[in-house]
Amino acid sequence: MNNQKFDSIIFDCDGVLVDITQSYDKTIDKTCRYILKEFAGIDSIIIDHKIIDGFKASGGFNDEVDLTYAAALSLYASNKLNKEPSEFIYEVISNADKTGIRSVQSYLESVCDISEFLSKLGSLDDRHNNPVYSVFDQLFFGPELYEKLFEKQSKFSEEGMISNDKVILSRSLLETLQKEFGKKLAVVTGRGIESIRYSLKDMLNYFDTKSSAFLEDEPRELAKPNPAALIRAIQSMESKNCLYVGDSMEDYMMAKDATQAGYSTTFCAIVGTSTNPKDRRNLFADSSVDLILESINDIPKVLNLV
Repeated sequence: MNNQKFDSIIFDCDGVLVDITQSYDKTIDKTCRYILKEFAGIDSIIIDHKIIDGFKASGGFNDEVDLTYAAALSLYASNKLNKEPSEFIYEVISNADKTGIRSVQSYLESVCDISEFLSKLGSLDDRHNNPVYSVFDQLFFGPELYEKLFEKQSKFSEEGMISNDKVILSRSLLETLQKEFGKKLAVVTGRGIESIRYSLKDMLNYFDTKSSAFLEDEPRELAKPNPAALIRAIQSMESKNCLYVGDSMEDYMMAKDATQAGYSTTFCAIVGTSTNPKDRRNLFADSSVDLILESINDIPKVLNLV
């Protein structure tokens, strides 16, 4: 690829700048099992990477709390229907689409009465009072960071799963990219700014944070694959040819929609942080993604910067 083609690079965070398989993914499982035990008296199966990847492949579950909520609803329904949970959850996944929670809830309501459990879980639109969000945030951030972010005490004492984030990003990569793109480096991520700062530390300073979007801090309607936040970042940096680097179908859909809206955006898929890189690569290849890389560390070579 000609390095002159792009005048900016915008990154997703999770699965791109940071390997989250031992942090966010583990929090999904712990939260789901806690919610089912606490609100329905159900001992849950483990929410493993196959289930997580299955939901995410639908294009509607970039938000890990949404995925946790969907998994909990599915396993509640399987218990009520006396169906094998490890089989039924894939039946639900096969009926999920880019509308995310809405598609899962619609399918489950067609086969089972889940109203009692839904009333206990409440709406995800009310983050500060929703029990799924609350438990997830407490387990992910840990007592100290949770209290700092939400001004509430956590009911859990163990260290937050965020400490298991494995940072892939390096200063050497940032310096290489900065020589070519200057301050036209940004982030559009589902995380909040304090969460990403906790993991990236001062490396976040290499990015144009004013042009970036931290969707956890914004209204839910802006969540991926809605391209509004990406378009806003492109406009802020006055970019004419953007490279967006992500690892999910939501990222791909968002970049594609931005292009269709008139903002030239090429999607670069990162597959090396997936628990099954081959399947992730095939998923993107089947969608005709132009650029599929193992790691962000391959970007300079692909763009002829080294």
